[in-house]
Amino acid sequence: MTQAYYRITVPVEGSDGKTRFRPVGTLFAQREDAKSAFKIKLDFPVGATELVVFDPKQVSDDNPVE
Repeated sequence: MTQAYYRITVPVEGSDGKTRFRPVGTLFAQREDAKSAFKIKLDFPVGATELVVFDPKQVSDDNPVE
């Protein structure tokens, strides 16, 4: 089975005023039983070459997000 992935880009405005999107990495969805929701692999080092995204926490009056 092929894993779905998404290209991560950053907007860069050219001297002609047009915005172009430069690819900087790839986002992969994790398995359903994984602790994280996504994994991001960057194409270049920026202190970290991988970021992990977690599902948002449930918000309630008893447990506000800080």
